Amino acid sequence: MVLKNFIVFEGIDGSGTSTQIKLLQQSNPQKYFSTAEPTDLPTGRFLRKMLKGEFTVDEKTNSYLFAADRCEHIYGKEGIISKINEGKTVISDRYFFSSLAYQASGGAKETAELVNSTFPLPEYLFYFEINPQISLSRVEKRNSSKEIYETLEKQLKIASEYEKVISFYEKKSCGMKIIRIDASKTIEQIAEEIQTILNKR
Repeated sequence: MVLKNFIVFEGIDGSGTSTQIKLLQQSNPQKYFSTAEPTDLPTGRFLRKMLKGEFTVDEKTNSYLFAADRCEHIYGKEGIISKINEGKTVISDRYFFSSLAYQASGGAKETAELVNSTFPLPEYLFYFEINPQISLSRVEKRNSSKEIYETLEKQLKIASEYEKVISFYEKKSCGMKIIRIDASKTIEQIAEEIQTILNKR
């Protein structure tokens, strides 16, 4: 099922998804509602601690934890569907495509596919393509500690898994529109490209 007025931005760490979502939301605050995964809910805050390396879990457990947070993100009282029903267009920084890529890179591909199989597809999926070396150089410029996936070895694996995921959905007739973004372009160029595409909706 495709969820109309739901837009997802995906890409490896440092690809620029968060920046572009902020710009899109600011361009029309009355129309767009921005959100992200992991969420700011208790489930998401728990996951962020794990991503910071405060504790470790098996990659299969990781898949279930992200899926639980995602379920509340979609169906919860203040979730994505409720915002769409209020007339908003929801833009999310990450969705289940990231789980399929990240958990597969850690060896839990089948589990990730299973627990995410019933979630609705977005109307638009923007995939930010970038060389992991470039994206990691951006991450290193941030004034924050690295997360557990933010190493070159892991990002190369994740980028490879992302390509498999995106290619799978490109070949599948599912009604979701997939747009590949060259994330090495300037912030202004990318923002203009996204606005142009969405203005044609």
